[in-house]
Amino acid sequence: MKTKQHFKFLFATLISTQLVACNDSKDQQTNAAEITKAPNVLFIMADDLGYSDLGAFGGEIHTPNLDALATQGRIFTDYHTAPTCSPTRSQLISGTDHHLAGIGAMAELTPDNFKGQLGYEGYLNNRSLSIAEVLKDNGYHTYMAGKWHLGLTAETNAAARGFERSFTLLQGLDLHFKQNPSQYNRAAQATYTEDGKVIPISDLPDDFYSSNYYADKIIHYIDSNRNDGKPFFAYAAFTAPHWPLQAPAEYSDRYKGKYDAGYDVIRNARLERQKQLGIIPADFKAANPVTTASAPQQYGHWNELTADQKAIEARKMEVYAGMVENLDANIGRIISYLKANKLYDNTLIFFVSDNGAEGFIRGQYGASQGFDNSLKNIGTSSSYQFIGPRWAEVSETPFHLWKDTAGEGATSVPAIVKLPNQSQSAPTYRGFASVLDVFPTVLQFAGITVPEKQYNGREINTPSGVSWKNLLENKNSSIRAEDFIFADELHASKYVKSGEWKIAHQGKSNLQMEPNNGNCITSRMIVEKQQI
Repeated sequence: MKTKQHFKFLFATLISTQLVACNDSKDQQTNAAEITKAPNVLFIMADDLGYSDLGAFGGEIHTPNLDALATQGRIFTDYHTAPTCSPTRSQLISGTDHHLAGIGAMAELTPDNFKGQLGYEGYLNNRSLSIAEVLKDNGYHTYMAGKWHLGLTAETNAAARGFERSFTLLQGLDLHFKQNPSQYNRAAQATYTEDGKVIPISDLPDDFYSSNYYADKIIHYIDSNRNDGKPFFAYAAFTAPHWPLQAPAEYSDRYKGKYDAGYDVIRNARLERQKQLGIIPADFKAANPVTTASAPQQYGHWNELTADQKAIEARKMEVYAGMVENLDANIGRIISYLKANKLYDNTLIFFVSDNGAEGFIRGQYGASQGFDNSLKNIGTSSSYQFIGPRWAEVSETPFHLWKDTAGEGATSVPAIVKLPNQSQSAPTYRGFASVLDVFPTVLQFAGITVPEKQYNGREINTPSGVSWKNLLENKNSSIRAEDFIFADELHASKYVKSGEWKIAHQGKSNLQMEPNNGNCITSRMIVEKQQI
C-alpha cells in the first residue's frame, strides 16, 4: 500500500507537470542465434482503435490475421501511448517525450499563447531524431504509408525525416474513400504527398479506400528493393478506424444486427472474454460508464434511446467493426506478401494503436456540407459519423474514458510484438510499456547504438525509452523497476503513474472523473490502482 506521503509527492509532480520518463515469462521458440543478419522491421499502427476491439483482446470483431499474429508473438496488456494521435506519433518517431519533440499539444489545438514556443512548434522539430533517419544512415531501406501528422511543409515531411519512400496523409484525418473536394464544405481539406511531393486528390485511383491503398503502397515499396539484401523498416500508419465512419459495404454489412443488443451487453461480453483470455484478471473491477449528465453526447444509455436512435447507434458500430475487419484483412495482405517472398521469418513485427477510441464529437458535418447521415447511408463515402462516447466506452473495455482524457482509456491500447523466427506465442507481458520504448528496441535489434545528445553534428533530444529486447528474448522478466514513475500531460489533462498506482487530473472538459477502482479525491482528481 502506498503511503499518503508518497501520493503527496506524486500530486506535486503532477501539478508541476514535470515529466519523468521512466511478468512472468517462459522459454519461447525464438533463438537469437538464428538471426544471422539485421532484421527487417514492420511497424503497424491503427488509428483510434480501442483496447478491446481485436479478437485477441476480447472483441467480437473478426480479426483473424492479428489474432494469428498474437498466437505467434507476445501480447502486451499494459502498453501506453500519448492521449492523442500526433503526440504519440512524435514519440514513436523521435523516442522522446512529445513536449520535447515539438508536439506539446496537437497543432490543431495549441492555444495561441503557446504556438511557436519551445516544444510547441506543431511539427517534429529539428532537435528530434527520426528513427527512419538513424536506420537509413545504418543501411536500412525506410518506407512509410499512411498518416504522418507531424508537419505540413516540405521541410517537415516524412521524406525530409529519413523515409526513403513515403505516401503520406499530412493532416490528422480525411474521408476514407476518394473524395471530390468541391462536393464537401469542410473546414479543411486533406493533403497527400508521395516522397514529399503533393499528390492531387484527383490523381488517387477511383477505387481508393484508405486501408487498401496504404497496404498497396507498403507492399510496393518493400517489393521494389526486396532482392538487394538490405533490411527494411516499414511503417504502415493506417487511418482506420478513425472517424468518419466509412467502410466497404461487404465488410460493414457482415455485422448487421450484431450490435442491436446495445452498449452494455456488448461491453459485458467483451469483459468476460478478456477474463477468459487472461487479458485481465478474473476479479478485475471494470470502470463504470460516465454519467449521462457529464457525457458530451446526444443520447443517453441504451434503455433511454428511441427505436430510431438505437438503429442509428447500432449501424454506426456495424460500420466501425467493418473498418476494423478491413484493416485486419489488409494487415493480412502485408504478412502474406512477406511470407510469399521469404521475408517474414526475419522480420520484427509490431502492431499497436496510436491511442484509445474516440469518444468526443469533433464537429458535425451534415447536409449543408454535402453529407447524408441517414440510417441507410451511414458508412458510405457520402456519410460523416462518429461512434460516440458510449461505443467508445465499449471499445475501451475495461477502462475509464477514451482518447484525449486523463483516463486509462486514452492511453492503454492493444499491442502485439512478434520476433524474427518466432512461431509460437510467448507469455503475455503485463508490465508497463510505452511507445517511447519502440525507438531503442528497434535500434538494439538492428545492432545500432541509441544516439545521445548529438547526432551528425547537431544537438538532439536523447531518446528516453527502454529497450524491450532482453525481455522479448527472455533474458529479463520485466522492462522497468516495479516502483517506476511515468507522467504525461496533454491539453490540460495530466497523470502520474507509479508502479500499479495512478493519480490523474482531467483538464478542461465537462467530464466527471470517476475511479476505476479506488477513492475519488475530487470531481476532477482520482487515485486508482491499476490491476493489469
